[in-house]
Amino acid sequence: MTNDYIRAGDEELSGAYEEPMSLEAYVERALSRPSIASHAPKYLLEAIESMGTRTVIEEGEERERYRFFDDPANDGEHAILGNTAVLNGFVDDLRTIAADRGKREKIIWFDGPTATGKSELKRCLINGLREYSKTDAGRRYTVEWNVASATEDRGLSYGDEIDREDDWYESPVQSHPLSVFPEGVRSTILADLNEGGHVPIRVEAGLDPFCREAYDVLEERYRRAGGTNLFSSITDPRHLRVKNYVVDVGRGIGVLHSEDDGSPKERLVGSWMPGMLRELDSRGRKNPQAFSYDGVLSQGNGLLTIVEDASQHADLLRKLLNVPDEGRVKLDKGIGMDIDTQLLIISNPDLDVELDQYADRNGRDPLKALKRRLDKHEFGYLTNLSLEAELIRRELTSETAVWEAEGYADLEARVREGLTLSMRDGRGGAVERELAPHTVEAAALYSVVTRLDGEDTPGSRGLVDKALLFDQGYLQEGDERIDADEFEFDGDDGSHGIPVTYTRDVIADLLQTDADRQHPDLPVERVVMPDDVLDAMAGGLSDAPVFSRAEAAEYENRLAVVKSHVYDRQEADVLDALLAEKGVDEDTVAEYVEHVFAWANEDQVDTDRGPVDPDPLLMKVFETEHLGRFGEDAYAGAEPADRVEEFRREKVITAINRYAWENRDEDFAIENVDVSEIPVIRAVLDAHDWSDVKRLFEGFDPTQWTDPPSDTETERCKERTIAHLQTQGYSPASAELTSRKVMREVSYRWD
Repeated sequence: MTNDYIRAGDEELSGAYEEPMSLEAYVERALSRPSIASHAPKYLLEAIESMGTRTVIEEGEERERYRFFDDPANDGEHAILGNTAVLNGFVDDLRTIAADRGKREKIIWFDGPTATGKSELKRCLINGLREYSKTDAGRRYTVEWNVASATEDRGLSYGDEIDREDDWYESPVQSHPLSVFPEGVRSTILADLNEGGHVPIRVEAGLDPFCREAYDVLEERYRRAGGTNLFSSITDPRHLRVKNYVVDVGRGIGVLHSEDDGSPKERLVGSWMPGMLRELDSRGRKNPQAFSYDGVLSQGNGLLTIVEDASQHADLLRKLLNVPDEGRVKLDKGIGMDIDTQLLIISNPDLDVELDQYADRNGRDPLKALKRRLDKHEFGYLTNLSLEAELIRRELTSETAVWEAEGYADLEARVREGLTLSMRDGRGGAVERELAPHTVEAAALYSVVTRLDGEDTPGSRGLVDKALLFDQGYLQEGDERIDADEFEFDGDDGSHGIPVTYTRDVIADLLQTDADRQHPDLPVERVVMPDDVLDAMAGGLSDAPVFSRAEAAEYENRLAVVKSHVYDRQEADVLDALLAEKGVDEDTVAEYVEHVFAWANEDQVDTDRGPVDPDPLLMKVFETEHLGRFGEDAYAGAEPADRVEEFRREKVITAINRYAWENRDEDFAIENVDVSEIPVIRAVLDAHDWSDVKRLFEGFDPTQWTDPPSDTETERCKERTIAHLQTQGYSPASAELTSRKVMREVSYRWD
């Protein structure tokens, strides 16, 4: 077993690293696989595009999302949920920069409130680039030199054999292998590499100062020896090798954290090492081999430079102004270093305040040049219910897989799910606690509703409807479907509201203590209900320092609509469970649909006895008894009146045609239609109300639900309901509490 782990480690590393090669071999490989020579923004773009896209619905719109941002390389642990439009804008910028069509001088800036995914972006980029660099298409290469020692005579080893591995020194800043070539030769190589390419590869940087020192020493030695093939001698495999490296922080990715300190020079490129300076003094000047190269630009040379929490390093931003377009920084006077990196800064809104401190000076704003170079992409809070529910579950559990659903029904089922967590009790043991079904949904919906602009709600509908419209792209009201593109949303959605960290902390506190309720047999005190979370979230707003008084008051006012919606969801669960054995089976519905389809097309229905004409009585019975749409006056015998015919064509046939179009192929047939996908039919399957309960269970009394008398209709109904709810994800305790709540409300209006 242990050997299996060792072999797995061997395979992992063997797939990531290659044997060093000569410069000639590298050029041959690059000509056959140009992507390995890509410059920084092009490489970053290729890494993102390499993982493909998937279709998502966000803010009611269908969008293509790059799977790279789902963090597939790390099983989704640092996936960026939502903000797809913002991320797509970032990729568009990269495409423009990589192709040198503009924005080359820009510093990409991600801004937004806390807990919106900006930190996940950094981790996702690091994970994705690391894994991409292990693939054949994403291999990243640099050079290493054979420097035998760092003594005063600055000796290099020139033995007949290749020297010991200890004598090889890698470029400290990932210099591109093509940067070894003289500029004219490099241009010719790039022209050959770029034949037919849509985004040409650019390698404009020369060797870094460390490598230039080694190059110059070799050139001087061979020149003095009277050599004629200087470049061949300098780049001989005894002195120069090309090696691949796995991209990571410090090797192609530089990250400047908020807590990093030091002088601007140290933070940007590194610092001199006094001890090494004494040993490597080079003809009266500083030797670049005595430089640390541990600044953010040095570490990120070759790919990506990230300044995290940029407001903490505002003094550096102006010093970065010319780096993107000039591609050069200084180590010291007279010693410059070429840079090929994509600059990216991340900040909270406090950087906006700092940048605007001189805005009232108009044309004399000293920060104007900096602001012109910042290309802003603004993250917002999630405004999709399903994404927020997914995020809350991530915050509470170790779940990392990104939700990908076949359809919204699948996604909706995940949103409503309950959650059981094992918690430590006061005696050092463990206790199981449950978030009842709809509890995570309630917390997510309330969070989203606080983030929505109330000025552009859809028509006469409210914020909950807007939230649902954003999440699924449409609203279903009976047999009427209202698509999001029927409305224009231009409000300030996602710029404020309850952050997920607040919600997480509220739920975590509730999970630590027993609720104030009892049951003789069931652990109801260990169940957290939707109302528990909603009340705690609203109750803590005024004391939470992250909310102003106005915000707290506004968010409290939005609680009632969320509670009402969540109750409707619970009530539907209980009604469905109560009437589970009395519903219309799908075979009956499918039979009706087939007969209507044949009726509309003047066709016949295939049966076991052969083709038959559509049955007008069958359709009438379904429409009057199951649908409840029409009475006897809508028919002449079994023949439908005009309004029934209009219903069949407008509601049933139109829905079938839409389904057929969306699922079109050569083998389409009516019997293959999933009737549950047809809105009016779905409404039939789901249509339950309390009048049905009264009609079917004459002895039922909701006021007796908590403790029903033995051998009564209410007792039998409760047993069936609790049992069915358990098949729908409820525990016995959460089924008891949810049904009690619903029956308590129903009893007020029962008579």
